[in-house]
Amino acid sequence: MEAGATAPECTLQDADDNNVSSRALLTRGPLVVTFYRGVWCPYCNFDLQALEEVRSEIKARGASLVAISPQTPANSRKSQRENKLGFPILSDAGAAVAAAFGLGFSLPEDLIDVYKQFGNDLAKINDDPSWVLPMPARYVIGTDGVIAYAEVNLDYAWRPDPTELLPVLDRLQAGIVA
Repeated sequence: MEAGATAPECTLQDADDNNVSSRALLTRGPLVVTFYRGVWCPYCNFDLQALEEVRSEIKARGASLVAISPQTPANSRKSQRENKLGFPILSDAGAAVAAAFGLGFSLPEDLIDVYKQFGNDLAKINDDPSWVLPMPARYVIGTDGVIAYAEVNLDYAWRPDPTELLPVLDRLQAGIVA
């Protein structure tokens, strides 16, 4: 999905098995969403840590921050603990929300074998035999549900600097749409 599109609404479980609704979060202010491949991905973990570093600045602008991953709530708890996160990782069973954003992709058999050789059996980690992952992506969604910022990258090792979100949130706070 690109900036200007309406974000799909979702309700997902957090690491403590509580339902978290995007609609409810948007009643409080803008929503920053990052799609996270899983606890096993070092690039993703570095990105979560970088987002944690600017979390207070995101919150100061009235926004909420969540990560969405196909991993189980137990693995989300592990991710939150190991990365010392103050924001939730929501479990996207079967990567359905990732698919709604146009981010889901199935790993080919040869890559599945490589992942397994490194001890990353996604069927177990995600409790899903599909081997579907989200492309790394970050969105800022305005309270009207419209995407104000979208960054999707096919290169799982590259992530934008989280401070790029702050001017977008400033514009939303000032009521500037573009």
